[in-house]
Amino acid sequence: MKIVSLFVSLFLFAGVVSAQTGSTLSVVPDSTKKVEVVKTACGQCMFGMKADGCTLAVQIKGKKYFVEGTTIDEHGDAHAADGFCSAIRKAEVQGEVVNGKFKVTYYKLLPSGKGTNTQGH
Repeated sequence: MKIVSLFVSLFLFAGVVSAQTGSTLSVVPDSTKKVEVVKTACGQCMFGMKADGCTLAVQIKGKKYFVEGTTIDEHGDAHAADGFCSAIRKAEVQGEVVNGKFKVTYYKLLPSGKGTNTQGH
């Protein structure tokens, strides 16, 4: 009986941890919504936004927004040569601006290449 209780407890704990850290991003875009290609980078290091720590941001039509729905760490090493704290990249996204933040439902980081701005820290 103790083994069953332990197993159930571990299963429930894993579910709670997963719910707190898991991404809700779709792996494919919603065919009923427009996919936009936007600039993306660390809001603080590359876009000059104010917040505690490095946080993923996007620039849409000249406006900068912090991203909710995925994190800077879910897309590689932010401090690598082509990472979000070192370069402005491009991504395909779907989502909407809600209360001054971009709530992303689809996010695909595009390969870095020519024209990538690398003026961060």
